Amino acid sequence: MSLIKREIARILLDLNAVSLRVNPPFTWASGRFSPIYCDNRLIISSPSKRVAVAEAFVDLIKKEGWDPDVIAGTATAGIPHAAFVAHLMNLPMIYIRSSSKSHGKENKIEGTLNKDQKVVLIEDLISTGKSSIAAGEGVVDAGGNLLGIAAIFSYGLPIAEERFKEAGMNFNMISDFAALMDEAKERNLLSQDEADTIAKWQIDPANWSKDRGGEG
Repeated sequence: MSLIKREIARILLDLNAVSLRVNPPFTWASGRFSPIYCDNRLIISSPSKRVAVAEAFVDLIKKEGWDPDVIAGTATAGIPHAAFVAHLMNLPMIYIRSSSKSHGKENKIEGTLNKDQKVVLIEDLISTGKSSIAAGEGVVDAGGNLLGIAAIFSYGLPIAEERFKEAGMNFNMISDFAALMDEAKERNLLSQDEADTIAKWQIDPANWSKDRGGEG
């Protein structure tokens, strides 16, 4: 496991940007129950930590061998982090709406993206991968060359892996579920039973939720 992933996991826990709770579990907007809840928007309120996150993104982009012409952000949570990364890399920035505007020029992409420009898309969180892939498709539909999607954190759910593979999109993250769990255990935030329960959720989140009365 990389040192960067553990460093970012520490930041997420320090800021309560990721919270762990087995009983009672959190309720997601979908109605699904989960022992983990992510609110990476909290990062932008800490100047030192948002810089650390941006620098980790730059390191990841270089490690992946991506050489972007443009940095893109997903609306809305990915926008500030894309701006920080674009600033550090001295690159243009755009952002991708979840849907086209219903007025004016009806833009889905805000900012300037020229045909065949190479793009790295910055995302705050990868859950099932659905919204990230939709944003990536927005880049491709607009004529951009999507090099990859980089996220602050991923739950590491199997369905996300499958969807990115089917979409033919590269993705990576600066921290992940394994790094977070290791950091939480080191801090004694979880009992062994709680850690085991959360591990079962990651394998099959739908049935984990249904077994506790939530949406599947």
